Amino acid sequence: MTSDLELLQNYARNKSEESFTALVNRHLNLVYSAALRQVRSPQLAEEVIQSAFMDLARQAQTLAPDTILTAGLYQVTRCTAINVVRREARRQIREQVASELSAMNATANDWTHVEAILDEAMHALDETDRTAVLLRYFENKSLREVGQILGASDNAAQKRLSRAVERLRGFFTRRGVTIGASGLVGAISANAVQAAPIGLAATISTAALVSGTTLAGSATATITKAITMTTLQKTAIAAALVAAAGTGIFEAHKTSKLQTQVQTLQKQQAPLAEQIEQLQRERDEAARQLTALRADNERLNQNTSELLKLRGEVAMLRRNQAAREQAVGLSSPPAGTIAVTGPSPEEMGRELGLAVVQGQLGAFGKLMELAKAEHASFNTNKIGLNDAQVGDLSRQTFAPLHAAFKVIEEDAIGGNPVAVDAVVQSMQIAELKGSAVRCIGALAGNGNDSALEILLNPRKFGLLPSGVVGALQPAADNGNQKAIDALAAVASDPRQTPLWYMAAKSLEKSAGSGNAVAIDALIAISASSNTNMQNAALPGLRAAAANQNAKAAEALRSMRIE
Repeated sequence: MTSDLELLQNYARNKSEESFTALVNRHLNLVYSAALRQVRSPQLAEEVIQSAFMDLARQAQTLAPDTILTAGLYQVTRCTAINVVRREARRQIREQVASELSAMNATANDWTHVEAILDEAMHALDETDRTAVLLRYFENKSLREVGQILGASDNAAQKRLSRAVERLRGFFTRRGVTIGASGLVGAISANAVQAAPIGLAATISTAALVSGTTLAGSATATITKAITMTTLQKTAIAAALVAAAGTGIFEAHKTSKLQTQVQTLQKQQAPLAEQIEQLQRERDEAARQLTALRADNERLNQNTSELLKLRGEVAMLRRNQAAREQAVGLSSPPAGTIAVTGPSPEEMGRELGLAVVQGQLGAFGKLMELAKAEHASFNTNKIGLNDAQVGDLSRQTFAPLHAAFKVIEEDAIGGNPVAVDAVVQSMQIAELKGSAVRCIGALAGNGNDSALEILLNPRKFGLLPSGVVGALQPAADNGNQKAIDALAAVASDPRQTPLWYMAAKSLEKSAGSGNAVAIDALIAISASSNTNMQNAALPGLRAAAANQNAKAAEALRSMRIE
């Protein structure tokens, strides 16, 4: 077999797509399995595979002559998968941040409608309800504190708050503001009490103290001076006071707004920082677990390999013993021999099938080795047997192979992408090719486009036309036009007359559903002089005629069939 480096050199020198395709097919299972273990997503694993092989194609001319391609691809896959995992983590963080910002914007929008009439709504509450709302949502006191202040239990305080919030909602609804209870509570808690400008408390305290100490002593003098002021002086002082007050109010409003924005940003950044730290801890823990899982997986693969090898040897002994018994017509082992015990061939096959669908490294290669060993054993042991004995020997010899494929087939129909790939690869095994084609037909019937493309290109995949015609029926029954067109093409080809009977059966349901292409194909088959072909077309034409199809009814009349 051509080595990896020879194939790669042929690709680098001659741009041989065949050589590069051979490399991809040779290492695809290894790269896919390594990627899937790390990213835990078939879609992301496919992205990692594409990147790894694209890197291989770009570096084909620069690789050293002693490069071991398997090790290089494995390392590139690992690095690429780590980058993909990091990228996905960053994307999730961005989406979470966007979601939180959206929620905050929604709360701000609610507050815009609530703010204008909040105090009027609060005034509409009775005194006890208003006090409860102020304590709970304006001052953010706990239910226990609210209950203690109101002289009620926690449960009674909760009920009072719920009723008060519903009365507020009713007030807002009557004023044309529709908002839910949770949205109203969130808007009030987040916005009802704003931070006062920095330094305002000290200013107010000083002014109050000065006013309190001087008011009594200077009241008489102030009144006297005010009386003696001229009108012009009073006007000038009033204007100065108004200007000073306006400037102070503007500056206070500006400072309050800026401080609110700073507090909002701080609130936004705090949970994000915690989330980043949490994600970093989770990433480190995931990396540690991944390392441990890789070590466990390597040990499991080694154990599985040894187990399969031993069971293969035991199964070979059992089959050879059974073949000898069949050949000489014995019902029990000869005297003096030791009966071989262990798992049955079917059990061994099922375990190998499970290893394949679970994506264990090299599992499908072991399946192909088993097929080769069974084929060689069958050819050796069938010598000297009659046809009946050869049939029994075939069923015994290939029992583990068919048991393994049954497991793969069930998982593929269930949607396991690893199992679907294994079904396609199983077409390389002669004893499984027919079963694989039927399974691909079932997948195509379930809407798998890749499976349908295989059936539509039988020459490319070395498929027999008879197997393809039968396999296309599930897709045709489900109304897939490509499958119906392919079957109709068989029905219109005189060179494929032996397949017309199968094509008619595969088109029967489509014709009954009114598909014009299927009906025309059955009409063409019904024109055959072969009675069997005509009989094969009749059920589909009758179903179409019962569905009020005029062409089908006319074809039946021309055949003198009502």
